[in-house]
Amino acid sequence: MGFALRPCYKAAMTWQLRLTSVAVRARRLFSAAALMTAVLWAGEPAPGPKPVGQKPELQPPAASDKPKTNAPAPLSPSNGWEPLFDGKTLTGWKVTDFAGKGEVQVKDGTIFLGMGYMTGITRTSPVPRMNYELSLEAMRVEGSDFFCGLTFPVGDSPCSLIVGGWGGSLVGLSSLDDLDASSNETTRFINFENRRWYRIRLRVQPDRIQAWIDEDKVVDVDTTGRKISIRWEMEESKPLGIATWSTAAALRNLRIRKL
Repeated sequence: MGFALRPCYKAAMTWQLRLTSVAVRARRLFSAAALMTAVLWAGEPAPGPKPVGQKPELQPPAASDKPKTNAPAPLSPSNGWEPLFDGKTLTGWKVTDFAGKGEVQVKDGTIFLGMGYMTGITRTSPVPRMNYELSLEAMRVEGSDFFCGLTFPVGDSPCSLIVGGWGGSLVGLSSLDDLDASSNETTRFINFENRRWYRIRLRVQPDRIQAWIDEDKVVDVDTTGRKISIRWEMEESKPLGIATWSTAAALRNLRIRKL
């Protein structure tokens, strides 16, 4: 009797696998559509009270604005900034070859990183390795983990700036002396809102790494004599890449300049 039931069991398992595959594909299509709709809608913030201490919705800096204390100057071509994203294609980038990655799309001047295990883009054109600044705007559309894992070169060594990791609020560098963003002196926690743009800026110099989110300086560390490295998950992002973890995100206004 047991032998007679085996073909039926195998057939049932085959149909179960097929149905699971269809369900996964449908979920990815729904996630991609929801991601693009949410980002396009994000220009109108949802009503209701903001968390205590939360800054207002990010707005492009006016030409007359003066930088606040510890805040980088507004971006402008005269400051030597060069675009890393043409707003239309992924020219100069590739979709990072993460296992279980989500879909990556470009629309309306924005790069959409769909929900996946890890999803990201990696720079294929040459990039500076020291004495440079990099700026971008990032949004977490859906999910609760990091929406900007920015891997960048520090000379011959890679490092990552994690924004919104370990459950959604952690910020820090991975890694310093083999300690990741949750365990070294750059660790801090920020309440990030979904569907809100955040301006992220990074400065890399021979003895120091600094970073800002909006006007707040979130990293300022002396790297003299320190071992700088990345976690193994970020290897595919070298030398310059942006990744997410189980989170749908959007990116725009990617720029870089040499110091």
